[in-house]
Amino acid sequence: MARMHTDEAEIDVPLVRRLITEQFPQWADLPVADVISSGTDNAMYRLGEDMAVRLPRIPWAVPNVDREHAWLPRLADELPVPIPVPLGRGEPGAGYPWPWSVVRWMPGENPCYATDPLARDLADFILALRRIDPANGPRQDRGRPLRTRDDTTRKAIDELTGMIDTAAVAEIWAEAVALPEWRGPELWSHGDLSPGNVLVRNGRLSAVIDLAGAGVGDPTVDLIVAWNLLRAEARDLFREALDVDDVTWLRGRAWALSIALIQLPYYQHTNPQLAENARHVIREVLTDAAG
Repeated sequence: MARMHTDEAEIDVPLVRRLITEQFPQWADLPVADVISSGTDNAMYRLGEDMAVRLPRIPWAVPNVDREHAWLPRLADELPVPIPVPLGRGEPGAGYPWPWSVVRWMPGENPCYATDPLARDLADFILALRRIDPANGPRQDRGRPLRTRDDTTRKAIDELTGMIDTAAVAEIWAEAVALPEWRGPELWSHGDLSPGNVLVRNGRLSAVIDLAGAGVGDPTVDLIVAWNLLRAEARDLFREALDVDDVTWLRGRAWALSIALIQLPYYQHTNPQLAENARHVIREVLTDAAG
């Protein structure tokens, strides 16, 4: 798979086969196939028909292995669609330095855009996640005030000079950082609801994947799906289903913009799918703000 980070581990099909043979001999005869995805923190390989092998690419993704094994089985029972619950935990071996996981394979396809039914399904998923007891839940890294991203977002805007309308996005960002912070209760959120982490079948939500960063905090970040996936006409339905006030909606839009601005210069040459979605988000936010 293509390398996206300077400190990325070397991972390929032969390595995954060796790891499975050494640590899960009961699955050693199953075929292993590369999975093409826009994921940045983990490499994914299909194992047989019903499983997948998930391996951290970079050091900062390693702690999420423990997090997924501890929390995903608990979350799965509370959610309206399946999530990839771990089936086995692998240890360093065969030249690979970190723990890794075998998870259940989630059938479905990444959507190109969201229909009204999918917008309702996504809102239902978010509401179900927010209803889960937050006590003792892990911290949501993105469940923090927007101002904590101010420096990195402004740096990204500078790096995008000549590629986007930096004056317009800088104005939107400055207004967003000045908004009141979230004053509601800390709740569960996915943290990375994007097209690559949403699976559909027949136009309806069939699964949500990559809950490595799911945690407790300001749940506003899950509104990013309104700009990275939903068409403008489905946005109102999504917002109504979640009963989002004006300030929270603008903070959610700012989260989507910040994530896209930071992703675009970093991944523009190494992850075309993610970079194109970042461009899409920036266009959608600019259009939305001008409307």
